[in-house]
Amino acid sequence: MSVAAGSFLIFAASQVGTPGPANMVLLGTGARYGFRAALPFVAGVIAGKQLIIWPVGFGLMQLADQAPMLFAALKYASAAYICWLAWKVANLRLSPGQAEQAAPGFLPGLIVHPLNPKAWAMIVAGFTGFVAPGSSPFWSTLTIAVCLLSCQVILHPIWTFAGDRIAHSVAGRPAEKYLMWTLAALTVASVLFVLFGGGTRA
Repeated sequence: MSVAAGSFLIFAASQVGTPGPANMVLLGTGARYGFRAALPFVAGVIAGKQLIIWPVGFGLMQLADQAPMLFAALKYASAAYICWLAWKVANLRLSPGQAEQAAPGFLPGLIVHPLNPKAWAMIVAGFTGFVAPGSSPFWSTLTIAVCLLSCQVILHPIWTFAGDRIAHSVAGRPAEKYLMWTLAALTVASVLFVLFGGGTRA
């Protein structure tokens, strides 16, 4: 086989299911808006990873070799965006009686993974570690895409639902602000780990 699909699926599940910028954002979104209201955002996050997979599969990383400074700038700009999302989460409150804001929809979710440095690292690791040299770009990219999509469809909603359940236990209580700041801090920490520690988890 051109792609070690079984091994990659295990790798993908271990990465998609563990804490990282996207999962922390999903946890915070579920906590603030509730599971049902967050589902369009979740769908956008899931679809957004495909915007990375296909260009990488068809040779985007060759451009990275030719213009490394451009990609370094993109990496730090992406990290700044995730940190901005974390700041918004930190300052949100779950308390009943406050004016309700509309939950973020599909389009805001769509850009989370393209601006998530950990997602890029994981996808590049998938292509370099599980695709045989000389493989068909289309079939190898399709395999990677389907494996990641399968993991995301199961695991991203779980993180969002966990946020919803946590929120129900702390909304309107003193622990509320500490929950939101903790979620924000975990998001920033996961971004810093990617930038300086070399992690690959989503």
